[in-house]
Amino acid sequence: MSLLHWLKPRALMLGFVVALIATTGSLFYSEIAGYAPCMLCWYQRIMMYPQVLLLGMAQAKKDAGIAAYGLVLSTVGLVIAGFHYIEQVTYNPLLPCSDLGYAASCTDRFFLNFGYITIPMMAMTAFGLIILAMLSVKKKG
Repeated sequence: MSLLHWLKPRALMLGFVVALIATTGSLFYSEIAGYAPCMLCWYQRIMMYPQVLLLGMAQAKKDAGIAAYGLVLSTVGLVIAGFHYIEQVTYNPLLPCSDLGYAASCTDRFFLNFGYITIPMMAMTAFGLIILAMLSVKKKG
């Protein structure tokens, strides 16, 4: 049995669970741990938060038609998270958030594990998993 055959009937649930964990995690970091989200974090949240509702409702109704919306939101979110990660790991940021009036800088690393896992890297992983899940929903056969 191929991975695609295993994933396809579970893809909406996987996307929903990933979006729920990512949303809960971001709210934990900002509301409980006290890490102020920067401008790029907010844009990533804008791409992730609606997916909890969209994919949750799609899973409940078994509506695979939502996959296109999840794919678009996650692709845009992945690009933003990738840019954010590059901003954090390079020491010459392209767009300092502090110049735009945000208290939290996009280059601040509140979390660093294994030398490369930051909050934007976790967001990239979540968006990537949702993209894979939505592609498997859209795949024929």
